Amino acid sequence: MLYDLRRADVRVKWLVTSLLATFGLSYLFGAAMVALYAGFTPQSVAATYAGPEMSMVMPPETTMVVQRPMSMGDFAQAEVHTVDTKLLIQDTHVHVPMYGLIAAALGVVVVGLSLPRRWSLGLIALLFAAPWLDFAGMWLTKLVSPRFAIVTLAGGWAMGVAYLIVAGLAIHQMWLSRERAEP
Repeated sequence: MLYDLRRADVRVKWLVTSLLATFGLSYLFGAAMVALYAGFTPQSVAATYAGPEMSMVMPPETTMVVQRPMSMGDFAQAEVHTVDTKLLIQDTHVHVPMYGLIAAALGVVVVGLSLPRRWSLGLIALLFAAPWLDFAGMWLTKLVSPRFAIVTLAGGWAMGVAYLIVAGLAIHQMWLSRERAEP
């Protein structure tokens, strides 16, 4: 083992705990954003990524006002957020490197856990594979078939589960384990 978080200096434990708390907060807001824009069912994810190109057009160079009567029923219709190819390219460009950095940081935490080597390797593989599945599912849903929305859901849930496993094990081993070093 390269280092042991159970016996690490309290400053290292605090750093790892703060990192995990920050990632946890990020994951909570990420889940809230998914709930708002894509949903947690294959049907809603497919509607987001396989649906028509975005209906949001660029504003004209001059101001134009259009008025039309609306009923209360018009306001009750659910709006489907769609992601066009250009936005998906942008999201991939921004999110995939960040997911890689998050997976690497969590992987460094895994290396410090008291786990069998196979479990550590499997957990590190999951940390990197989950976002790949997430974005592969988005692209496959967009370009191949709405049925691939399930791959996006699997990747997203796998990211959350992998984080919870790492955070739970780390907090337990650093702060609750009997084998930890006394500060």
